[in-house]
Amino acid sequence: MFRMNLLSFFVLAVQIAKSVTPVIHTLSYFKTGSQVAKLPEYWNAAYVDGVQITHFDSNHRKAKAKQDWVDKITEDDPHFWERETAGSIGNAQYFKVGIEILNKRFNQTGGVHMLQTMVGCEWNDETGEVDGWWHFSYDGEDFISFELKTMSWIAAHPQAFITKLKWDQDDGLNQYNKNYVTEECPFDLKKHMSNGRDFLTRTELPRVSLLQKTPSSPITCHATGFYPRTSDLFWRKDGEQIHEDVEMGETLPNHDGTFQTTADLKVELTPAAEGRYECVFKLDGVREEMVTKLYAKSILSNVRIQEEEDRKKAVAIAVPLVVLALVAVAVGVFLAKRPKSQQANYSPASSTSSSEKD
Repeated sequence: MFRMNLLSFFVLAVQIAKSVTPVIHTLSYFKTGSQVAKLPEYWNAAYVDGVQITHFDSNHRKAKAKQDWVDKITEDDPHFWERETAGSIGNAQYFKVGIEILNKRFNQTGGVHMLQTMVGCEWNDETGEVDGWWHFSYDGEDFISFELKTMSWIAAHPQAFITKLKWDQDDGLNQYNKNYVTEECPFDLKKHMSNGRDFLTRTELPRVSLLQKTPSSPITCHATGFYPRTSDLFWRKDGEQIHEDVEMGETLPNHDGTFQTTADLKVELTPAAEGRYECVFKLDGVREEMVTKLYAKSILSNVRIQEEEDRKKAVAIAVPLVVLALVAVAVGVFLAKRPKSQQANYSPASSTSSSEKD
């Protein structure tokens, strides 16, 4: 059984994205091996600055672009998609074997389980600095992660210590991991940024709505359809930003590559209070604020609220599936690009080597 909601894994990705400033760009790969019925046994996806650019699943067995401009990479690298597909197919087997190993490690004889990986890097386009990460999650909980500075693995669960001991002793694997997140991954990130610059540097303002379920419920300011992710949504009273009685929501992706977020305000909307409160949205790269004054007549009806909630639920269901997919690509992409000599020694696609290392 999962002890943590699958969205928790997505939250980790969101936290990474939230740390991003206008000059820092990210490339993240998310891969997932799954035993969940009606889901592919394996899927993965890659994201640049929060925008999905690739996808693969074991049902269709073909890596494909999620944005038209991603295909530009084949101009300099004509075999890109063949390697992406081959690496992902190999990783499907790796994740299947990995789950079997962890089933035994945790003494699990039934149920459905998931193994997830998130691999990625960030690049500061002003200073040239790069950094990276490598996280493994099992059944929705952190399992083990790679610490770049010390070139060692951190076990987040007692059952991960066996893996830590083995991987810490594998200098070749760890050196490759470091090279990947500090050299190969940033190289690919810069390439994708160059190919998709117009798309990735665009700005789209949101639709902002005020919602309230009942007269005693908090008033929700809902902004949706904005890009990029880096934005700010908050409440002001008499021109001053307020924090008390305000609850911020997570920034979540929409199906079209834009984002949405919310800010709840607990207030009694009396005639004297009308017009004193306002919801403010600021988008990175846009000077002007979007200001929505709080009046009773500006609050949407309960029918519209239900429509908004239904749509957000659909997004919430889709998010973990997308994220799980992202985890698998990370390993497959970098493995497919390694020299053959390294693949022979360290490729997780090999059931033998993965068994020894797990």
